[in-house]
Amino acid sequence: MSKETPAPSVDKTTGKQSQTKNIRKEQENFINFVTKYRNIKFPRLEFKSGELEAIMPYCKDPTGILQKHMDWIRKKQEFIISCLEAAKKLETVKRKKEQLESLINKILRRYYKDLNLKVNKVFYRKMRTKWASCSSKQNLTINTMMRHLPKRQIEYIIYHELVHMIEKKHNDRFWKLILKRFKNHKKMEMSLFSYWFLLNSI
Repeated sequence: MSKETPAPSVDKTTGKQSQTKNIRKEQENFINFVTKYRNIKFPRLEFKSGELEAIMPYCKDPTGILQKHMDWIRKKQEFIISCLEAAKKLETVKRKKEQLESLINKILRRYYKDLNLKVNKVFYRKMRTKWASCSSKQNLTINTMMRHLPKRQIEYIIYHELVHMIEKKHNDRFWKLILKRFKNHKKMEMSLFSYWFLLNSI
């Protein structure tokens, strides 16, 4: 831990304390991260929009969990750097919310036949960490930022969420279903990370 640690700052939206710090392991370069304190029992690490966050119980020091997962942090940072580089070459799409809704309705009708299922309701709102999500009630929530994505990426996100209605976990069964329509799903996943960083930087 660095000798000088900034005093906690209060998040105006949550009223929770947060700190921007850095840590190093032996002779490695500094790792920048933000500590956020919550009323939770167990700590966790998250990368949101490319920034490392240590989500900690009150009065707990994040040094231990950061050192324990240093290899994971390094690999994640390398992946993010590659996505950020790829984002420089991407172009966004200008599409109104109504146009997005129309496009998604068409995609859903096509995939209903492929997967033999149907969504209950579709909701649209801005989401902080996901492109979309599905609920146990078969409801689908769409991040309105998707209106800036190319059609193929939108198709992949919708198909991905519908498959989750069949298989919740990202296990072999899940990816076999994905492969039936998207052979290049790994490249698609990476492109979505790149678009995420790009759109959140605008």
